[in-house]
Amino acid sequence: MDTKRAIATATVALLFALTPSVLNAGVAGAQDLPVTAAQSPDGSRIVSSTPIDDRQVKLEIYSAAMDKNIPVQVMKPADGSVPRPVLYLLNGAGGGEDSASWQSQTDSVEFFRDKNTFVVTPQQGKWSYYTDWISDDPVLGRNKWQTFLGEELPPLIDAQFDTNGTQSIAALSMSGTSVLNLAIAYPGLYKGVAAYSGCAQTSDPLAQQFVKLVVETYGGGNVENMWGPLDGPVWRQNDPLLNAEKLRGTEIYMSTGTGIPGIPNDTPLNPRFEEGKARLFPDQLLVGGGIEAVVNFCTSNMAKELYRLGIPAQVDFRPVGTHSWGYWQDDLHASWPMLARSLGI
Repeated sequence: MDTKRAIATATVALLFALTPSVLNAGVAGAQDLPVTAAQSPDGSRIVSSTPIDDRQVKLEIYSAAMDKNIPVQVMKPADGSVPRPVLYLLNGAGGGEDSASWQSQTDSVEFFRDKNTFVVTPQQGKWSYYTDWISDDPVLGRNKWQTFLGEELPPLIDAQFDTNGTQSIAALSMSGTSVLNLAIAYPGLYKGVAAYSGCAQTSDPLAQQFVKLVVETYGGGNVENMWGPLDGPVWRQNDPLLNAEKLRGTEIYMSTGTGIPGIPNDTPLNPRFEEGKARLFPDQLLVGGGIEAVVNFCTSNMAKELYRLGIPAQVDFRPVGTHSWGYWQDDLHASWPMLARSLGI
């Protein structure tokens, strides 16, 4: 167990207690559930816990690093008779603040119905790369997501639920970069990491323009508020390709398509292109195809570097596929054996 994790666990153990909240929300007629009074080392805490259904709850967690409440959705394990591990499942560029989320775009809720793990998904963080920004941004505000995910959130989840201290992490697109950097920043914190269509390099000119596109063109922020000048050292510190050695000992899964449309996800047979959503079809083929071609380049380079270092990794190079949810649902299913093994279930 690393030092940060040990400190967080010790703090939680000392402060653990249960207090009720009194707000009504979520399931009709249901009151908020009790929450632990434990705090992370920096004072982060769970503010409320609202039931969504019999297996899911929505937490409001105060992040001291960002000085705001973060909504976090938690799915409980199928069998909670003994302590269970935790899978952190991150949304993509929209952070779950829009309709592009695991819960709304995939079968993830049903998929995990029979799985013996907690599934934890923050529902904020759009365009942030889930990293610690060096400066507040006029558009995107204060972003200290690496601190939140690596230091503030895990001990609170462990205190609120009957976990066993084992955890892995998975994500797609923008956050596919983030989960690799989180595993690098906190060695040993995650037993396994899965990155679906994530660009595993950030500091070379092509990759920097890709990151800039996400943060500035789509998100409206200033990428230099995130990692400083494009040729600066913070970009290299947050480049999974340059820091791949720090992934040694972590189980790794990466996936990518080629940008070439495939069947049925990139055809009108895809139910996402039902009436009223037909405009998504050309976007997926043209924009999603181009993005996935870049991702394929990044993933290929990362796979070669891991091979050079002798670090085992499972890499799925799909012969077709755009940057879209149908493939990420498939990736979640395909990576589950690795994730389950890393979680010990």
